[in-house]
Amino acid sequence: MDYTTQMKNRVKRIEGQVKAILRMMEEGKDCKDLVIQMSAARNALDRTIGVVVGSNLEQCVRSQIENGEDTQLLIQEAVTLLVKSR
Repeated sequence: MDYTTQMKNRVKRIEGQVKAILRMMEEGKDCKDLVIQMSAARNALDRTIGVVVGSNLEQCVRSQIENGEDTQLLIQEAVTLLVKSR
């Protein structure tokens, strides 16, 4: 699969968030502020998972349709993967 610049940029932003969380911990910041930032990072990661799985699913479904193959199992696997990631 080709990972787009957009996907990579999302992960880089999440990396920055995680580094900021570590810095907050080292500085002894308030628990509430820390949890807010951790939640934001988790949500960003969840959204990125959706983008990656959705893009991959689209590519795979197109390929299977072009080859005359059934896509039901592929779609079921993608949904299962998304459910497990939560």
